[in-house]
Amino acid sequence: MSAQYKLVRFNLNGKEVEKMVDVRASLTDMLRNDFRMTSVKKGCEVGECGACNVLIDGEAFNSCIYLAIWAEGKKIQTLESLLGPGGELSDIQEAFVEETAIQCGFCTPGFIMTTVEILNAGKLYSDEELRRLLAGHLCRCTGYENIFRAVKKVMYRRLGKELPEA
Repeated sequence: MSAQYKLVRFNLNGKEVEKMVDVRASLTDMLRNDFRMTSVKKGCEVGECGACNVLIDGEAFNSCIYLAIWAEGKKIQTLESLLGPGGELSDIQEAFVEETAIQCGFCTPGFIMTTVEILNAGKLYSDEELRRLLAGHLCRCTGYENIFRAVKKVMYRRLGKELPEA
C-alpha cells in the first residue's frame, strides 16, 4: 500500500512555505528533513524531553508528537528565527552563553523556544512558577540551575527590573 501525501502550507520563521508531506510524518521530521531546521532535535520522539520544541502560533509544542499536516495555516517558529540579520544572537541566547547554560547543547534549542513563549507573556514569574514552566525539558549536562538563571536574568531585563541577589 502506498503512503498518502498532502500539501501543507504554513509560515516558517516568517516565510510562507509549502511542502508535500506523508500524512504520517511528524513536524520534527518535516522541519529537519525538508527545511533543514537542524535546531529541532530528535530526542525521545514521544514528547517527553523537549529537545524538539518549536513555537506554533506562539505556543511551545513538542514537534515530535505533532503531525506535519497539522501545520497547515500555522505560524511555526524555530531557533533559527531568533538570529538577527547579521547573525547576532537574541538576548535569550546571549544569556544562555553568559550563564554557561549550554554544555552539549542538544536540549538548548528546545529550552530557548520555551523561554521565548514564557517571556513573551511579559510577566514576572516567581522562581517556583518559572521552574514549573521549564519542567517539560530534560537535560543531561547542566543540572538546570544555569538554564534557570539565564531565563530569570532575561525575564528581569525585559521587564526593566533589578535582578535580586541569589
